[in-house]
Amino acid sequence: MNNKRYLILDEIRGLALLNMIVYHTCWDLVYIFGTDWTWYRSGAAYVWQQGICWTFIFLSGFCLPLGKRTLKRGLTVFAGGLVITAVTLIFMYDDRVIFGVLTLIGSCMLLAALLKPLLQKCPPAVGFAVSFLLFLLTKRINSGYLGFGSFRLLALPDGLYRNLFTTWLGFQAPGFYSSDYFSLIPWSFLFLAGFYLYALAEKKGWLRYLAKDRIRPLQIIGQHTLPIYMVHQVVLYGVLSIIFFIL
Repeated sequence: MNNKRYLILDEIRGLALLNMIVYHTCWDLVYIFGTDWTWYRSGAAYVWQQGICWTFIFLSGFCLPLGKRTLKRGLTVFAGGLVITAVTLIFMYDDRVIFGVLTLIGSCMLLAALLKPLLQKCPPAVGFAVSFLLFLLTKRINSGYLGFGSFRLLALPDGLYRNLFTTWLGFQAPGFYSSDYFSLIPWSFLFLAGFYLYALAEKKGWLRYLAKDRIRPLQIIGQHTLPIYMVHQVVLYGVLSIIFFIL
């Protein structure tokens, strides 16, 4: 484990968090406050959303070896996901969050902590390449097939898509809905790609390039990602409600 603080990673996380807050502001305007904004449902908006998600999940895997008490941190993040699920089920049922991004990252951290001795047996370059390829190959597993984009390599049996457990894995049960859904497959493979890239960067001596001090405000935000994530939607909803009430 490396105890050194790599400030650029904090800055990337902070920038991604600010980007996500802007995206969720737009989401609230469209889906909660009824703003008619066609662009937000376009392919460009989808790429924006995916870019934010990829950054958070990949960076979480990359940073896993940097922290202490991985099991405790994984449980904390997973618990944060459960809190969001409970709150949305009670107060925002139509926009409920089940198996959201915090549940995913917490699950990945817990599994990686348990499987770390086994994962470390794989050469970093091989682990990174295989993990990223598996992520791309299984990216459409929620839709019932393996493949790249709209190219269907292999249709998966309907019997895999059964219940909440299979939905957590990636085989989305009929009738399941979540406004923020990140299943273990394919996203755990992106997490592992980050994990292996860290090992490769450490082996090659690339980590020294990540220690530079550039943008202090982004570092501060990036070092407090979880608490900001937990409260940002409540704050956004309150601010937007006041604005719409005044207007």
